[in-house]
Amino acid sequence: MTKLFETGRICVKTMGREAGSYCVVVEPKDDRMVVVTGPKHISGVRRRSCNTRHLEPLDSKIDIKSGADDKEIEKALEAAGLLEKFRTKIRISI
Repeated sequence: MTKLFETGRICVKTMGREAGSYCVVVEPKDDRMVVVTGPKHISGVRRRSCNTRHLEPLDSKIDIKSGADDKEIEKALEAAGLLEKFRTKIRISI
């Protein structure tokens, strides 16, 4: 298991209808899959399994425990000053 997609890692979705949205790795499942969330009411990314090839990991990381619920994640994002960033989408160049 790579440390690149560890619990709390901030990522950007690169594929699908949520492409360009920020998300947080809630828990790693195996070498290719992780569970991510936005939370949905903030960035539009709902809690789901996601292939790591569809994520672009960023340098930042928040301090959450594995399997944290959306309220805990929202508090951690607010403490890190990332709530406004999560409400925006970024443009992905292919």
